[in-house]
Amino acid sequence: MSTPLSVLDLAPISRGQTPAESIAASVALAQQAERSGYRRVWYAEHHNMPTIASSATSVLIAHVGAHTSTIRLGAGGVMLPNHSPLTVAEQFGTLDAAHPGRIDLGLGRAPGSDQNTMYALRRDPGSADRFPQDVLELQGYLTGESRVPGVHAVPGRGSNVPLYILGSSTFGATLAAALGLPYAFASHFAPAMLRPAVEAYRREFRPSAQLDAPYVIAGVNAVAADTHEAAQEAFGAARRRLAVGLFGRGRPMSDDEAQLLLEGGAGVHVDSMLTHTAVGTPDEVRRYLTAFAAEAGADELIVAHQFPGVEGRLRSVELTAEAMALAPA
Repeated sequence: MSTPLSVLDLAPISRGQTPAESIAASVALAQQAERSGYRRVWYAEHHNMPTIASSATSVLIAHVGAHTSTIRLGAGGVMLPNHSPLTVAEQFGTLDAAHPGRIDLGLGRAPGSDQNTMYALRRDPGSADRFPQDVLELQGYLTGESRVPGVHAVPGRGSNVPLYILGSSTFGATLAAALGLPYAFASHFAPAMLRPAVEAYRREFRPSAQLDAPYVIAGVNAVAADTHEAAQEAFGAARRRLAVGLFGRGRPMSDDEAQLLLEGGAGVHVDSMLTHTAVGTPDEVRRYLTAFAAEAGADELIVAHQFPGVEGRLRSVELTAEAMALAPA
């Protein structure tokens, strides 16, 4: 039986593209994923990043939900220290009321931004330390068993929107295990601790009302195309785009300038982040993803399709689904 696949949509704003065009592309991507048999599409919270349009994650989920019918939608994730648990419960309770049975809530503790942006968000520097307690408070609002006397999430109370703990270290793994929640590892950009984190999660897992056995989602990148050459060319463009995003200091760069950036040292960092990437024809992508799922001990893969350009990304979504024998909607 094929490993379930999901999509991580980074809502990229490509060079020369507007946020409105990026959001329209996210709708098209979710619709293609729904047709192709993917399980869910998640969006990540980022702030003050000119190349990412998913800062208002719950608003984007609501918009995509209105243009899809069956695929699950959620956050991968909401950075909980940026928000009060009650606000998040109300937002995702509203999403569940509008799209019942389709909403996921992945939670992370990273800032998703730099220090100045943390200030602009009015984020408390110590808020990450309260992450475990905030998860429990949020869970209480969603289950209808509030930990704050007299305070309830409306909408949200009793919705039981499923929670997922996101992470790239053993901290999130052991927290997810202790709370009996599914665990999603960010191996699509932070691969170093994948194996020890998953091993710790499975070893320490304790069943809960939400989940009776461990469940691991592992992130992986994919660039699928009809030919090997087209996939390699697209992967090269993805490497350049990532280098500019990380090291370009906010200024636009030509492809030649981006290539020089890679050759000047950025390439080592970029390639480390892209360690787990399936590149090639459908057969090549299938072989890679099948081996990666086994290596990661994953129950599900969430795929970031790194193909530049909307049409290429949609084709990558389609080809990967066909390669992994997903059942079309």
